[in-house]
Amino acid sequence: MGTTNNSRTTRLRAWMLEGLSDMGKGKPSRPVESAPEAAHQGQRWWRVMCLTGVDYFSTLGYQPGIAALAAGLLSPIATIVLVIVTLAGALPVYRRVAEESPRGEGSIAMLSRLLSFWKGKLFVLTLLGFAATDFLITITLSAADASTHLVENPHLESALHDKQVLITMVLIALLGAVFLKGFLEAIGVAVALVGVYLALNAVVVVTGVWHVLTEGHVVTDWTAALTQEHGNVFVMIGVALIVFPKLALGLSGFETGVAVMPHVQGDPGDTEAKPAGRIRDTKKLLTTAALIMSVFLICTSFITTVLIPHEEFESGGSANGRALAYLAHEYLGSGFGTVYDVSTILILWFAGASAMAGLLNLMPRYLPKYGMAPHWARAVRPMVIVFTLVAFLVTWIFDADVDAQGGAYATGVLVLICSAAIAVTIAARKAGQRGWTIGFGVISAVFLYTTVVNIIERPDGVKIGACFIAGIILISLLSRLGRAFELRVTHVELDDMAERFIRDISSRTPRFIANEPDQRDITEYREKIDQIRTDNDLPTTEDFVFIEVTVTDPSEFEAGLTVRGEVLHDRYRVLTVESSSVPNALAALLIHARDMTGTRPHVYFEWTEGNPFVNFLRFFLFGQGEIAPVTREILREAESDRDRRPRVHVG
Repeated sequence: MGTTNNSRTTRLRAWMLEGLSDMGKGKPSRPVESAPEAAHQGQRWWRVMCLTGVDYFSTLGYQPGIAALAAGLLSPIATIVLVIVTLAGALPVYRRVAEESPRGEGSIAMLSRLLSFWKGKLFVLTLLGFAATDFLITITLSAADASTHLVENPHLESALHDKQVLITMVLIALLGAVFLKGFLEAIGVAVALVGVYLALNAVVVVTGVWHVLTEGHVVTDWTAALTQEHGNVFVMIGVALIVFPKLALGLSGFETGVAVMPHVQGDPGDTEAKPAGRIRDTKKLLTTAALIMSVFLICTSFITTVLIPHEEFESGGSANGRALAYLAHEYLGSGFGTVYDVSTILILWFAGASAMAGLLNLMPRYLPKYGMAPHWARAVRPMVIVFTLVAFLVTWIFDADVDAQGGAYATGVLVLICSAAIAVTIAARKAGQRGWTIGFGVISAVFLYTTVVNIIERPDGVKIGACFIAGIILISLLSRLGRAFELRVTHVELDDMAERFIRDISSRTPRFIANEPDQRDITEYREKIDQIRTDNDLPTTEDFVFIEVTVTDPSEFEAGLTVRGEVLHDRYRVLTVESSSVPNALAALLIHARDMTGTRPHVYFEWTEGNPFVNFLRFFLFGQGEIAPVTREILREAESDRDRRPRVHVG
């Protein structure tokens, strides 16, 4: 029985860790950073457009209602402003982002290159917090709106009353189950959902426009009310410019469009280093999606504003969160309305798919690499479970309320768009493109204005984003602390001189001295050897090789190790290493020397002076400090067999 249970546990563990986050490559899973320079395999761009479209296009389910509540009679004019910002601002920005980060990292990768050390890591974690806000709220808000359409369907309203939270959680659980099963095949589902949904919306729009044309008084009533409320067209435009930031949810598709970029097939000659075809087709994807959405946004905001009484948009009204569904039932009958509801429910439920894909593409690229997540965070299935549980928590906190989550959603979207606009402005400036620099600078200013206005109007969004940021930073630091004693060197490379030193010394007892380089004069090395011999009572016949580690960026977690050998003062052999951590570099080099020569090396240290706790913090933050005991602990973690473990001596 015990053997059976162990076998089941082993199979479950293998299944959970099977798919590492290399989504979209259509190959056996592997860590993202180790993907070979091979031709990219994926899906045609229009199919991937449907994947991001389940998020972008599904906002038609609630965007017209949000626009009506935010702008009232000015909803169509404010929507036109939004479309102008979309086509003249967000679209060129993200087309440039696609060029600069073709692996789907987005503006986060572009900006992370500008900052190093811990400030760069904290900056990336902050942006990841807003990305998590955007993508997770996409999942919960879309599922909540899907449940709203289900609960408020005339045939089901009485049976499903007050069960919206439960229905939303079931939809989120089903989405998680899709990813646990395997996601790439679901692109076909996205194509079908988007095709049907856009076709049904086209029918609703055409019907709505027909009623507007045949009932001419609705337009005159609307224009008369506009004139009475705002006076003249210039005031209307001014007010529309002020209120359009409240419509920012209509920009949600761009970040997911770049996030799912690894799925795009591109050309047969594409490589990970030069994916020209993938970049070109992603630009097609972004442009086509933006144009389709712009047409629908203008049309739907107009027909819903002039055909639906404003009180129906309010909380509790029949059009709240479902304006187009209201028109479908009102003008096309209960049968078509129910079909429209089913299509809307399905695409809103599946809208979380592109958001989940974005999360699975972003988080494993950064957190495990920074040492700020466990190894299993590179695997898809465990992360799906984590994100699903967080989505449950968000749904419970917000009581599955679409309007309550809108502020957090808009904040996440706008912060990421701002970061993208700033990133491409900097990229254009570095490339010496003066015209693009000015253009992107103006776009950045527009999005900064939009973000600030949105935060002032709905401060709950930035508060929720701050909670995500705080959670990510706290969990990341705790994870890094828990992984502090891992052997985190990915590989060791020796130059010819270094390899010669190690093979020569292995013919006898290999002895290394860990030395912190100072003046590197002959006196330093002579006195160091004398001290080691005295402290450890070693005969003068013993031979030594020095190891000197220079700390580069201590905030890095995983990296390779390059070892160079040199002879100083015609007699002292020195191995020089650059690493983010002295103890990890020493431990990795010792184990590599043991495996290369088959002999067990010895390493000699001095005790580090000062408070042990302070020295450990120095190691944790700056890669140096309590060197000897930490090196020994890393060796113990890496090699459980004491008879094979390199020996550590401290004097």
